[in-house]
Amino acid sequence: MATGDLEHDCSIARTLEVIGDRWSLLILRSSFRGVRRFDELQRDLGIARNVLTDRLAKLVDHGVLERRLYQQRPDRYEYRLTPRGVGLSPALVALMRWGDQHLCNDNGPPLVLVHESCGEPLDQRFICWSCDETISPTAIRSTPGPGAPRTARAES
Repeated sequence: MATGDLEHDCSIARTLEVIGDRWSLLILRSSFRGVRRFDELQRDLGIARNVLTDRLAKLVDHGVLERRLYQQRPDRYEYRLTPRGVGLSPALVALMRWGDQHLCNDNGPPLVLVHESCGEPLDQRFICWSCDETISPTAIRSTPGPGAPRTARAES
């Protein structure tokens, strides 16, 4: 099997094609914080206009963000997370948690995620819904899924 075929059959590789650069991830971070308009995104991120235009177009093309008209004459748009974009929240939180654990200074993380209604800190875990157990990353294995090539399913 060629390397290109392996990448095509890998969900991580396909995801990185959509959001796998620094600016796309930071645009998503800002979007989750409620920053929606082009000028606000540019100010929030300190990103060049041409780079922001390119990344927003890519995220819209892939259905991660949607472009909505909020003003006419001149036409102005804002960028809102779609359900597909909202689905990226656990991935962004995982990246944040990794940075908190491995790259923070002695003072601790710069942000703490809390439950909006009660204010308590949140945790991110793997749960086996069958056993109702919390699973460590080292206790996870992968098996071919229904979208795997037939040869991979037959070999397992």
